[in-house]
Amino acid sequence: MSNIMASATLINQKLMFEGKAADNPSIIIDYIPPLGDGEGYMPLQLLLISLASCSGSTVVTLLRKMRKDVSGIKVIANGARRDEHPLGFKTIQLDLIIQSKDIDETSIQKAIQLSEQTYCPVWAMLKNNVEIKTTYSINK
Repeated sequence: MSNIMASATLINQKLMFEGKAADNPSIIIDYIPPLGDGEGYMPLQLLLISLASCSGSTVVTLLRKMRKDVSGIKVIANGARRDEHPLGFKTIQLDLIIQSKDIDETSIQKAIQLSEQTYCPVWAMLKNNVEIKTTYSINK
């Protein structure tokens, strides 16, 4: 088992934090006014970025293992929040836009299914708490 460590340190009198992991550049986490100044990512935005990048990287890896030529991917994650506390996500929509000259419907559907069911740890942590829907398009 491997461990991953990250930190978030309060850096102003409102709710602005500096986030850091390993030797990577720090990021700013902040809230919209009046709680914060809106000068960084909100925590739920970072969660969506994590899901988008994790699912995207596993889908690309799986497609390339299927010997498909994938030259690019963009994953757009859109979260709809709950109306009551905690105000987390009720649903998340993932839209995958894949650049490939030789990909087919069967391959992309299989890669998305494997990403959800087996390979994307962020998706695995979220899927029993949030309904996650996917769509995809292929640009040849």
